Amino acid sequence: MTAQVSKSRFKAHALEIFRQIEKTGTPVVITDNGKPALTVTRYRPPTADALAQLAGSVLRFDDPLAPVDEAWDAHE
Repeated sequence: MTAQVSKSRFKAHALEIFRQIEKTGTPVVITDNGKPALTVTRYRPPTADALAQLAGSVLRFDDPLAPVDEAWDAHE
């Protein structure tokens, strides 16, 4: 569940809100006149190996080099 806080409350309690985000990992949406304006989340460094993240994510791999059997409507 994402918490929401107004800009004025965020300004007055920023350090407290930062500590809560660090502790729980729950993002906080900062609102301006009741409308979402910003999101503050815990920093997560990118992983070094993007291919490792994608491992096992391909569900189907038929023949990517096979010709397409559909007519294409190309306009210049």
